[in-house]
Amino acid sequence: MRRRALIAAASLLATPRLAFAQGSWPERPVSLIVPFTPGGSTDIAARIIAERLAPKLGPNARLIIENRAGAGGSLGADVVKRANPDGYMLLVATASSHGTNPAALPQTTPYDALEDFSSIAILGGGPMVIVVPGRSRFRTIQDLIAAMRAEPGRLSFATSGAGGIGHLTGEYFMARAGGAGGSLRSQHIPYRGGAQVLAAMAAGEVDWSCEVLASATPHLRDNTSRGLAISGRTRHPLMPEIPTLAESGLADFDVTTWNMLLGPRNLPAPLVARLNEAVNATLAEPQVRDRMATAGVDAAAPNTPAEARAFLAAELAKFRDIVRVAGIALGR
Repeated sequence: MRRRALIAAASLLATPRLAFAQGSWPERPVSLIVPFTPGGSTDIAARIIAERLAPKLGPNARLIIENRAGAGGSLGADVVKRANPDGYMLLVATASSHGTNPAALPQTTPYDALEDFSSIAILGGGPMVIVVPGRSRFRTIQDLIAAMRAEPGRLSFATSGAGGIGHLTGEYFMARAGGAGGSLRSQHIPYRGGAQVLAAMAAGEVDWSCEVLASATPHLRDNTSRGLAISGRTRHPLMPEIPTLAESGLADFDVTTWNMLLGPRNLPAPLVARLNEAVNATLAEPQVRDRMATAGVDAAAPNTPAEARAFLAAELAKFRDIVRVAGIALGR
């Protein structure tokens, strides 16, 4: 009896691999989980890629975007962690869901960012931008720093969630800008997503934020928000007039956001390879790269699943170091 039960269990565990080996995948729509609200950089990138990726997976393949926002991306990531490893639920992971949340909120992030997922491919990324309302009195990053120094804790700092990429980058910025005198302080106000932050920014409800450039670009173009500094090493071609934080006196400041395609742990290796090949082919299309660049997302160069996993491990280590430097203690 025990032997029959073990055989049955082994058969169930092998089902996803057998189904794929038979070439039947995908027989139904594939859910692509975006762990943030519509309109943000992750959602933009996912929709651009999904449109061209689906035909490469089969003549009848369909990718359905599902926005599962909450907890800085952790809610949607946990949904995929719990999914069957059969290829019908995938995750567009972010620097928040798989970098900053595990680094800043290890006790409340319900998954291991590396071990609970199958790395498929890096999709792209881009810098963060420190923004203020279009009608703000702050014209430069030095103006903002001076105000925080003069009035500690009075200004409001909006983010798309505690422990997210915007939160950690903003805290790191305040720690670095404070210098020997200690970290600068602002009142932290978390929202459910970047789109909500920028709407609050446009309404003048908050003083500043650190947002993904892709999300902020439309607001920067229509002047409802003003960009003060970019978090990457170099100025971005989308907004070349905005200086970097390194140029502004914070030497070697370099924090960027990114997106990766992940699946649940134990996704069959042939399926991972097939998805990786299709993603790389999609990102190689000039039209896809141009559309992503226009939206502020830099498409990734061709990469392997092993390279994607190594990248994820390195970024997680970097964000843990940022948490240490900035003295961030959340959920502990």
